[in-house]
Amino acid sequence: MPKISDKAIDMPSSPIRKLVPFADAAKKRGTKIYHLNIGQPDIETPASFINAVKSADIKVLEYSHSAGNESYRQKLCNYYKSYQINLDASEILITCGGSEAIEIAMMTCFDAGDEVIIPEPFYANYNGFSRAADVKVVPVRSYIENGFALPPISDFEKLITPKTKGIMICNPGNPTGYLYTKDELQALSELVKKHDLFLLSDEVYREFCYDGKEYISVMHLTGIEENVILLDSISKRYSACGARIGAMITKNKNVMAASMKFAQARLSPPSYGQIGAEAALDTPKEYFDGVKTEYIARRDFLIEELNKIDGVFCPKPSGAFYCIARLPIDNSDKFCQWLLEEFSLNGQTVMMAPASGFYSTEGAGTDEVRLAYVLKKEDLENAVNCLKEALKVYPGKTN
Repeated sequence: MPKISDKAIDMPSSPIRKLVPFADAAKKRGTKIYHLNIGQPDIETPASFINAVKSADIKVLEYSHSAGNESYRQKLCNYYKSYQINLDASEILITCGGSEAIEIAMMTCFDAGDEVIIPEPFYANYNGFSRAADVKVVPVRSYIENGFALPPISDFEKLITPKTKGIMICNPGNPTGYLYTKDELQALSELVKKHDLFLLSDEVYREFCYDGKEYISVMHLTGIEENVILLDSISKRYSACGARIGAMITKNKNVMAASMKFAQARLSPPSYGQIGAEAALDTPKEYFDGVKTEYIARRDFLIEELNKIDGVFCPKPSGAFYCIARLPIDNSDKFCQWLLEEFSLNGQTVMMAPASGFYSTEGAGTDEVRLAYVLKKEDLENAVNCLKEALKVYPGKTN
C-alpha cells in the first residue's frame, strides 16, 4: 500500500471537531449535547441574505471572477469605509471563507521553512494552514492570568531569526476573546516596520467588541501599509458560516498579484454565497445592535457562572464570542472526551474544545477549555450546570 505524505501525517486534528465521533455516539444513546465547542451561532442569518439567494434568477450557474464579483467587491469598499478603512475593489480578493484567505496569504507570503510568530493560544487551524504551507509557527505565549493580553514586544523580538517572515494576530481574538488596544497594535507595527515583516491580521469578529472598547484594525496603522494583510469572513458577522465567503485584503500590489495566481488555480469563490453576502451588506445597524446585546448578555452570564464554580477561573473577554476557562482537571482532552463518553446529567452533557489544541507549545493549555457562548441563555445555564456537576465526579479532578 502506498504511503501517504509526511505532511498529511503531521497535519493536526481540529480540537474543535475531533471529538465529533464521541458526540455522535452520545447522541445515538439519547444524550442531549450543548455545543459550546464550536463558533456556530444560533442567531438567525439576516433575511436579506436568505431572500437574495432564494430570488436569484439564474439559468446557468457560471464561474465568477477569480477575485470575486466586482459588484460585491465595490460594495464591500463602502462597508470597510464605515470602519475608516479606505480601499479600492482591486485590493480585495474574495475567498472561499476566511480559511482560504489565510491559506492564500500564507502561500503567497511565506516560503517553505519560513517562520511566522503568532501569539498563543491562537485559532487552531493556523497550525493546519501553516503545516500545509510548510511554514513554521513560532509561538509567543500569552497568559490567562492577564486575560491573554498581547505579550511584551521584547518577547516577540527575541524570537526573530533570519527565517522570520511575518507576525500573525487575531483581533478580536479566537479563542480568547481578547481585544488588542491601540498602544499594543502600535508597538507591534513598529516591530513589523523595524524588521520589514508581513503582518497578517484575522479580524472576522470586528462587529463584536464590548464594554465601549474600540476596534482598531491593522489597516489603521500608518507606515506599514505594504506589510499588512487583512483576513476576513462573513461567517460570524451574518451568522452565515455555511456560505463560505471570506476576503483577503492588502494594499501591497505584489502580494495581490501573486495571490491571484492561487485564486485562479481554485477558479472562483461560491456564487450563491457572494449573492447573499452582497445583499447582506444592506443589513441595518439594528440587527447588529441586537446581536451584540445578546452576546453581551450571554457573555456576562457565562463568565459569572463559570467563576462561581470551585477551582474554575475565566477572564472576561472584550470581543468575539469565546472565552477560555482554566479548570481543576488533569487533562482537558481526556476531560472533554469523558464528558461525552461517560457523563450525563438528566440525559444531558456539554461539549467543549480542549484548549491544548489552540497552543503550539507542547504541554500548554492542558487544564484549559474554550467555550463559545453561541447558545441562548437557557442552554448556557444547562451547559454550565452540567460542567459544575461533572467536575464534582470527574476522576481526574486536581483539587
